[in-house]
Amino acid sequence: MTPRHQRPLARRKLLVALGGMAVAAPVAAAVAPHALAEAGSDEAPKARAAGGLPLTIVNGTGSFGNGDVHVYIVGNVDGRQVRVTPDGTVAPVALSDNGADGYTDYAIDLAGSGETELNLPHLSGRIYVSLGGKLKFKVVTDGAGNAALQYPAGWVESDPNYGVLHDCAEFTYNSSGMFCNTTMVDMFSVPLGIRLTGAKDQTTGTVRAGGRAAVFDAVRKVEEFAPLVVDDTRVIAPGHGLDAGLFPKDYLAPYIDEVWSTYTGKDLRITTNAGTFTGRVRGDRLAFDGPAQVSFARPSTRDVLFCDGSLAAPNDGTTGPVAAVLGAGFNRSTLVSSADQPTTDPATFYRTALTNHYSRAVHAATEDGRAYGFAFDDVADFASYIQDTAPTGFRLTLGAL
Repeated sequence: MTPRHQRPLARRKLLVALGGMAVAAPVAAAVAPHALAEAGSDEAPKARAAGGLPLTIVNGTGSFGNGDVHVYIVGNVDGRQVRVTPDGTVAPVALSDNGADGYTDYAIDLAGSGETELNLPHLSGRIYVSLGGKLKFKVVTDGAGNAALQYPAGWVESDPNYGVLHDCAEFTYNSSGMFCNTTMVDMFSVPLGIRLTGAKDQTTGTVRAGGRAAVFDAVRKVEEFAPLVVDDTRVIAPGHGLDAGLFPKDYLAPYIDEVWSTYTGKDLRITTNAGTFTGRVRGDRLAFDGPAQVSFARPSTRDVLFCDGSLAAPNDGTTGPVAAVLGAGFNRSTLVSSADQPTTDPATFYRTALTNHYSRAVHAATEDGRAYGFAFDDVADFASYIQDTAPTGFRLTLGAL
């Protein structure tokens, strides 16, 4: 499978935008998660229910019965904000969906016992799960006058869903196939594993026994990261923690300076599908020659954690892939130890004191070592992402808490 850092980067750009918006308010999302293509069609949304992908929800929490688990499937079709009804129909979101309390109730309840079988139509979106309480989605009007959905922002204390135990998986399902992942880019709360059957039988994201507690414990043990743990509810990603004043704004500055110092005197080589880029720091910019000339200003800690700002990755085939590899190298703290990037041996990741200990912890917790701990975690294929061009079934399993 072609490494994700050598594919389109639209999802990463969206994740960064979501992160920035959610600080002030819940996200009015135009979600196209991990999409290789939009779920576009000339059909009206409601015509999509027939022929959908069988979706199975498995409650393996061990502490919440099926009656206390709620599922929400929300996303985009042709730029329109939509949600999926319990019968597998796509319905546009509407202001009239808001109830007397100002919020929608898009919850899909699980079967009374055992596994729950649903129908997933074509769309790009997220599957949210909440335990104990329901999530409060709100339909608002966007700047163009269209109905848009505010998504939960569990990392924002003022968000109405802050006290609800919840998490999500992301997907794009269209005529090209199924492209899906679990994500810890924003936070980690509910262990989720996905299985995709079709041309192959693939599973990823499954959290090992005791893995959830191990993540909480590992993050608590690092002084700067400890404030990111919210009781036994969730661990907030450090980028969001930084924006909330819970994480040091200059945490990675010494490591960033070390990278800049190291490559003032020698070359850094980054290989992508376009070829090998060779760079050095010149005039406080890391400048590369090769298939194209690209350069980057010295990033901030926030730039590294969000893979944004100086490390923003345009979908141009040159600057974007190089930015992705740099972002991964900073988060995994491999840039000083290896002048050839990307590195592919996970034993070399997160070995320095100043590193993304949050991402280290979530990777250590999964059975296959794959996770989405930061937006460029798909570099060298370490993300909890799977795809199939001929899917026959999709299974989402809630793991033990």
